[in-house]
Amino acid sequence: MNADEPDWNPTLRGQWEVHWNHQLRARLDGLTDDEYFWSPVPDAWSVRPRGSSTAPLQLGAGDFTMDHAFPAPAPAAFTTIAWRLGHVIVGVLAARNAAHFGAPAASYETWDYAGSAAAALDQLQAQLDVWLTGVRGLGEAGLPAPMGAKEPFPAAPMADLVLHIHRELIHHLSEVCLLRDLYLHTQPATNGATR
Repeated sequence: MNADEPDWNPTLRGQWEVHWNHQLRARLDGLTDDEYFWSPVPDAWSVRPRGSSTAPLQLGAGDFTMDHAFPAPAPAAFTTIAWRLGHVIVGVLAARNAAHFGAPAASYETWDYAGSAAAALDQLQAQLDVWLTGVRGLGEAGLPAPMGAKEPFPAAPMADLVLHIHRELIHHLSEVCLLRDLYLHTQPATNGATR
């Protein structure tokens, strides 16, 4: 690296880490199971006990499955906090951690989905830790390297994947925060609660 060039790896990690540490993480503290499973509209997709879903597909390997359909419905199904966290944990992070950073294989079909808010947040933190360690391990030299055949755009640089994953995290976890706000302001048992 030329001394006049910035070190892009900490900059890319910082994009996510600053948002997580100063905006998102505290907003997820205290997430309750009621919020996690809350369905603000009928027929919202969620994570459910195995055998209790009416969605076209129920994906997962454990006691809880994630609602899904292929092809996706139009308009897209509304999704709960549980579903959105499942998507972030598995589709955004765990699958990429497996593809690029030596983590165990992960897919929507084989994941053991969390049956509680606390377990989901633990899974999220664990996958974030693997992701950030993997990105740090890329150093500067790994950022321009091609993503490879496990991604839809194999010739694109890993830096593009890092930016994409961070956008996905910020986008979906902000949705989770919005759903928490909606829950707080619409559920009588929680009105007046502070967060």
